[in-house]
Amino acid sequence: MTDPEAPGTTQGPVTISTSSSERAPIIYFDGASCFGHHNGAIQIELAANLLMPVGAAVRVDVVQTAHLRCSVAAALALREALDKALAMYKQGQQQPAEEIPAVKN
Repeated sequence: MTDPEAPGTTQGPVTISTSSSERAPIIYFDGASCFGHHNGAIQIELAANLLMPVGAAVRVDVVQTAHLRCSVAAALALREALDKALAMYKQGQQQPAEEIPAVKN
């Protein structure tokens, strides 16, 4: 993990400003509702499920949470980051769970 107090996160020749991390939005989504491309830009619509009470029942509404637009190079970088994050997750799932020690009074 990187040190949050470090002056900047270096990824190759690019330095990411630490002042931008607090202002960046957090985008949650349950899936990509649609995708395409236009004039060389990749377009992906991200959506999340909302549970809406209807009497004693529940209705699921799907709402757009973000309109992702990027270059092909940025889409490839995002795919690589997702692949690596999923590999990390998978590796963590294969490790045996740590046993919680019994507390003795």
